[in-house]
Parts: sequence; C-alpha cells; structure tokens
Amino acid sequence: MPAIFITGAGTDVGKTYVAAGLVRLLRRRGQPVDALKPVVSGFNPGSPSGSDPAILLDALGRAMTEEEFARISPWRFRAPLSPDMAAQAEGRAIAFQELIDFCQAAIARTDGLLLIEGVGGLMVPLDDRHTVLDLMVGLGLPLIFVGGSYLGAISHILTGLDALLRRNLDVRAIVISETPGSSVALGAIATTLAHFTQAPLLTLPHQSPAAQGGEVFEQLAELL
Repeated sequence: MPAIFITGAGTDVGKTYVAAGLVRLLRRRGQPVDALKPVVSGFNPGSPSGSDPAILLDALGRAMTEEEFARISPWRFRAPLSPDMAAQAEGRAIAFQELIDFCQAAIARTDGLLLIEGVGGLMVPLDDRHTVLDLMVGLGLPLIFVGGSYLGAISHILTGLDALLRRNLDVRAIVISETPGSSVALGAIATTLAHFTQAPLLTLPHQSPAAQGGEVFEQLAELL
C-alpha cells in the first residue's frame, strides 16, 4: 500500500497522535515512512512547536525548519478556523486541484508508506465548493477514521462513517481516542459502536506521548 489517509469525526480527536504513533512504530521496524498534513490552520509560524506539523516532523526525526514545514504542510494558515475561512482571512484560497496534485505527487515519489492527515473533521470546507471528504474521494486512498470518546461522539462517528461508506471509501480501521475528562467510558463507546459497524475498532487510552500506545499501533499497522 503506497499511502493511507487519516481523517476524523472532528477537530482535536487525535488524528495527529495516531499519525505520529504509526510513524514512530514503522521507523522502529525499519520500514520507510513519511507523513503529510497538507492543510493546517491555527499555525503560528513564530512559535510552531507543538503544532500538528511539528509533531509529525518530530515523529519522523526531521528538523523543524521552514523548508520541512513547507514540505509536509504547504497550506499553512494562522487563524484557528476552517481552512476556507482561515485562507480568506489572509487574502488567500486553496486551489483544490493543486491540493490533489500535491498529494498524488507525494504518493508517487515516496519510498514506503505515506500517511496523509486531513484537517479537522471529514466535512470541513477547504474552499467554497470542496470539503476534506471531496479530497478523500479524489485521492481514493484507504482510510483510518479517528473519533473521540466524549458525550456525543457515537453520533459524530456514525455520521462520519455513513458519509464515507456512501462514497465507497475503504475504512481500514476506526480508532477511538480517549477524550480527557470525558463522562463516557472508552470501552462503552466501543461496545456500542460495534453494533453499528463492521470495521475493526481500536481503542486508544489517553496517555503521555512517551507511552505512545505501542500495542494499539501494532494492531493498527496490521490492518493497513
């Protein structure tokens, strides 16, 4: 498999954590891997540490230079808004076909597996006509779908899965990433979701970055 797309039910559900964890696992195995987050909003160029692109670069063992940020995230916007609004605030716009072409070119030149992380949830607008879902359809890659464990997450996850499956996209795994402080037990979310989907379900407890959730990422890698 040359590439896989990591999407989610919403913002801050753990997509970058999952992507970085897989990168670290594959690097430990000695397998070639790279990662992209082509579009990112809420990016402060004056203090990029801790941003999603920075987390991915750290997992890849790459320097956090302007060149590297541009390589993995060429569409970077300051405002923490949907990409269409964040771009508009800077007098810019995302050219959808250029985004498709960028991803396809990266897939073609990558030696090993390329992880492409989406921005926000799967229905986040990229411009006035296209969403992240349109990007996934255009690329046609297998997917990892990440959701949280907060109250309401089940509905958000099932709604997202319905949109993906209606477009015949290949959902390889669903990762339920524990939401800190949630009133809903992580296992209970998984038990309920199992009644409504045939896709493999993995639960990822909240933990320090040092713990890395190694066993979960091992299981996830076997599903790719």
